[in-house]
Amino acid sequence: MYAYEFIKDAIIQGKYEPGMRLAEESLAKELNLSRTPIREAIKQLEAEGLVVPLKRGVSVRHFSKEDIRQIYDLRTLLEGYGASQAAIYRSDEDMKRMENANSLYEKAISQYIESDMDSIKEIVDVNQEFHNAVVAASKNSHIYFHISKVVVVPIVFRSFYWYNPFQLQQSLEVHKIILEAIKNREPERARIAMHEHIFQGRDHVLKHLEEIKNSHLLKEEHS
Repeated sequence: MYAYEFIKDAIIQGKYEPGMRLAEESLAKELNLSRTPIREAIKQLEAEGLVVPLKRGVSVRHFSKEDIRQIYDLRTLLEGYGASQAAIYRSDEDMKRMENANSLYEKAISQYIESDMDSIKEIVDVNQEFHNAVVAASKNSHIYFHISKVVVVPIVFRSFYWYNPFQLQQSLEVHKIILEAIKNREPERARIAMHEHIFQGRDHVLKHLEEIKNSHLLKEEHS
């Protein structure tokens, strides 16, 4: 598991950049391991869609703007439906889990350190726990299965990396609206709030990708 976690974290945090070739031999040297655990880790990462096969080795998957738009659109449909179902089927225990997860999210935001990888990772993890708790409250395991296929961790991580404290606070406020709608058993309100929440994330990522692209074009013009 060490090799898998190391490579996955390096991809998520951008140490291994999109398009970068990953070879078993060089990874084995870097991690001081045999090639067998590296091979197993790469297989798992390939199954998760974080790397893509080459003729020799693999490369870190690159996500186009259209990929990102489609991924977030699917998440919106699935998680919006999950939130609406949670408002119908949630139990008191489900409410406690969601509220606890959101309290941890609020705490992580209050301790946020800009551009600090550990701080951002903590926010990403507790945010995911909140979303998982909402889906669990829907009592529909099929929703969770499909969501797990479209929640691409590097994209989620980068979206939080680009958030400022005000935007993080906005995200927290939407969580509270979703919670209130589920608690009051208002499925349509919960669905709409979740839609808006995920669309905000999508637009945030796309905006920054456009800014990065324009920045690179300016550098090329002046080089």
